[in-house]
Amino acid sequence: MLAALIALAGVFVALYLSLYKLGYIGVLVCAVGSCEKVQTSRYASLLGAPVAVWGVVFYVVVLAIALVGLRPAWADDRRLSLALVLATGGGVLFSAWLTYLELFVIDAICQWCVISALLTVALLVVSVLDLRELSAIDDVLIGNAAQALKREGFGRGIRNTAEVSRQATEPES
Repeated sequence: MLAALIALAGVFVALYLSLYKLGYIGVLVCAVGSCEKVQTSRYASLLGAPVAVWGVVFYVVVLAIALVGLRPAWADDRRLSLALVLATGGGVLFSAWLTYLELFVIDAICQWCVISALLTVALLVVSVLDLRELSAIDDVLIGNAAQALKREGFGRGIRNTAEVSRQATEPES
């Protein structure tokens, strides 16, 4: 739930910057830094689209994954958690590159870009914690299953892996 809320906040930030970049908002409100200098630099577009639009796409994808993960059928799915970690990890790397450009190339900071970068880092942290929680649950479940098999005497007559192979390949007499 927390990842979905953070992603939703990111959608709003990126959408605000996108509307400015696309000309729907005349003045960009920026209390700290020089947002307009960053948004009008040549680095504010990537592959023909404003970077802020790419941000909207990123946050919507993360929001969608997070919302799917709230469904009971997907709540404990490691693949979904791994997808969130990979997506947000990529987002953090992209944000780090953009921050580098702001600091050392453009020589200006955009407060909205910083907020977006912080939201992306928060998403990565929440995603990693979720994946670790699922891994711990899996470890407990596997341990419980192993104990149940041991209690029932499963595999008691098997001494080594060669014996397992032989029993699996030879027909019973």
